This record gives sequence, structure tokens and C-alpha cells, in this order.
Amino acid sequence: MVRALLLILAALVATPVAAAPGEDFIVIAHRGASGERPEHTLAAYERAIDQGADYIEPDLVVTKDLVLVARHENELSDTTDVADHEEFADRRRGKTIDGRLVNGWFAEDFTLAELRTLRAKERLPTLRPGNAEFNGLYTVPTFAEILRLVAAKERETGRRVGIYPELKHPEFLLQEGFDTVDLLVTALREADLDDADDPVFVQSFEVTTLRRLNARTEVPLVQLVASQGGPADEPSMTYAAMLSASGLAEVATYADVIGADFRLLFTAEGSPTGLVDAAHDVGLKVHGWTLRKENGFLPVAFRRPGGEGEEGCYNHMYGLLVSAKVDGVFTDDPGKVVLLPKQVWNGWCG
Repeated sequence: MVRALLLILAALVATPVAAAPGEDFIVIAHRGASGERPEHTLAAYERAIDQGADYIEPDLVVTKDLVLVARHENELSDTTDVADHEEFADRRRGKTIDGRLVNGWFAEDFTLAELRTLRAKERLPTLRPGNAEFNGLYTVPTFAEILRLVAAKERETGRRVGIYPELKHPEFLLQEGFDTVDLLVTALREADLDDADDPVFVQSFEVTTLRRLNARTEVPLVQLVASQGGPADEPSMTYAAMLSASGLAEVATYADVIGADFRLLFTAEGSPTGLVDAAHDVGLKVHGWTLRKENGFLPVAFRRPGGEGEEGCYNHMYGLLVSAKVDGVFTDDPGKVVLLPKQVWNGWCG
């Protein structure tokens, strides 16, 4: 695979290329501008909007008092300073989430007032030491605050800014007594963002959650799929089966988009797998995840000299996505990605 990618890279470098995505191609700021600020903070979302992202993507969990908040997971220790708060030491526990034992502190065990005493921190400080300099500055935002930020930035800039929330572990949380589907639908309706033409996508790895959403809202829905395994709420189902011709046709009965791991979009030789075309054939769009600038997140052939945190040839990864005809891309670095269609690649990363 490395040799094949090197050949692709050589071909890309040999000819200056102007990337030309489809007219409706969208840039989705993955957890905000999380390559430059700690993820899921108002600062990360605002920076992404200012950089021209079409959508910002909050992952949503819930507090004990039924408030949707933005965190990568319901477990808090990776993205907040909760472990430093002695008053919450007795909240640490283990929970089995989607078949995996997780130890730590969980958002659903805290009220919003208690959560407000925590401060966000960078989840990948070794790769992104610059982000870690912002540790301790930001609180955990509520979904309502994110919507208010988007509305304010729309008034300031005069352009629409989309939101692309993901419900994290919704079936697990439902079993715990928290219906995040209901909370999200209510929040979107109250914000007048529940029509099919509103700039909203709602995503989940879980099929039951998307089917429930499909019955209650008109906004486009996104079935997330990984390169291995299957939906946590459907133990007998695999993502591979869902991406067969019949599987895609079934997904199209309740969702509008496939949110696909990059590894599903290319063969070992770097050629398109045909997934995008197959999805388009049944009326599904495809959004790929996740484009990041650092070497550690790129194929070996697209890495520059230096460590895993050094900036690599993400432009060539973008070129592969465009060649595969994806309809959008999740990225931690929207400020860089929105500029790529305007650039001619004349040996950059050669």
C-alpha cells in the first residue's frame, strides 16, 4: 500500500493540480477548528466559522439535569480538568458503554452547574502542544450556546452557517434514563431548525437512533460507518453489510448521507472503492472523515520529514477525496481546507 500511495503522490506532484470539488461540496469543521483550539469549545467553533467552514460539528452528550452539552465522549477526563477537582473524586466510576468498560467521570452524573466548574483541555497535547496552551480558558458549552453563537455569527457575517451535531452513545444514555433524541429534536424545533432546507445534518453510528429521528424531524440524517465492526445498537449488523448494494438501499430509507471513514473510500492502491458511486446510485451523499494536517493522521506516503505532529501533505489526501467524488469532508483544519480549491499544487509536498 505504501508503494502504491507513493506512486499516486508522485503523479500528483508531477503535474500542478487545482482541486475542483463538486459545486455542493461542504467543509465540516470537526469539533470546531480543533487543529488550532481545544475541541468542542466556543472558541474552536467561532474560529472555524471565521475561517469559512460551511458547518460546525458538535458531539452531544447530556448532563444529569437534561442539558445537551458538547464533548467528544460522555467520559470527561480526556477533555476537561475533572480529575483535578477533589470535590468530584467520588464521582469516578466504571460503566460498560457499547460493550466496553470505561472508567472515569461521566457528564450524565453532573448537573450543568457542576460541569460549569470544569475547564476544557486539549485531548491530544503531544501532537498539538499549541492547543494545550489554551488549557483552562474555556468552559464546556451547551448546545443552546452553540446555536446562539451560530446565530450571532450569521448576523455578523451575513452568511448561513450550518450545524452538524452527532449524538454520542444515544442508546446507552436512553437506558440510563436520558433521551437525547427527544432533547435534540426539541432544541432544533425551538431554534426553528427542523426543516429539510435548514443547514442542519444530524449524525449517528446507531441505526435505531436515526430511525427515531427520521420519524420526528425533516432535517437530513447521516449514517456514520467505520471500516470495522457495526452499530452498537444492532449487534448482528456489520458496517460491511450496510455498505452492500442492498444495505445502502436500506440505509436510504431512513438517512440521507453516509459519513464514511476514509479507509472505506479507497483501495490499498489508493483508487476509489466505488462506495461513493454506489451511495449516489441510491440517492445517498457521502461525507468523508477525518482530514487532519498532522503526519500522524496521514498515510505514510503523504508525510513530511519530522515527527507525527509535523504538518504533512494533507493537500494530496484532499485530492484523493475530490477524485473519489465525495460530497463533503470532516476536517480539524477548516482554515486550511477551505483554501485548497483555490490553490495550484506546484510541487508542494513533493
